[in-house]
Amino acid sequence: MDQFYVRHVLHSLSIAKYFSFSPGTQIMDIGTGGGFPGIPLAIFFPECDFLLVDSIEKKIKVVSDVIQKLNLQNATVQRCRAEEVKRKFHFITCRAVARIERLMSWTNKSYLSQHNNALPNGLLALKGGDLREELSVLRSHYEVQKLSSYYSEDFFETKQLVYVQNTKMK
Repeated sequence: MDQFYVRHVLHSLSIAKYFSFSPGTQIMDIGTGGGFPGIPLAIFFPECDFLLVDSIEKKIKVVSDVIQKLNLQNATVQRCRAEEVKRKFHFITCRAVARIERLMSWTNKSYLSQHNNALPNGLLALKGGDLREELSVLRSHYEVQKLSSYYSEDFFETKQLVYVQNTKMK
């Protein structure tokens, strides 16, 4: 619990350090687990709409309860796999869910065609470690932001935010 703020909340809000969503932006958080990064981002961006998705019922019940207790009007939950969601989104977020190749295959049909942000629609994935081989499958434009450039805590030394513009792969 003593690391909760840094390892969960601050880590989730790294996306807001990199990029600010415009009002009305539609975001799906896949593999939300305990609601990260979706809940902190929904609090930080109250004029955006968040769908938090996980395939595990127990996790969805907890996240639903947290959303209700926080009275978050801009966040909803759905128990399913990401590829089963019928809605379309400007951005998809995740944290330590899967390799980029799998994330892209699960979400490649989940993007809205119109852009309403300074950054084109795409994936915002919080990841750790050496990503060179994992990112080599991408054909789309992508950027990697080292989170140690934002934070001094040791936890962030190996953490990165990967932005992938829409979902094209080799």
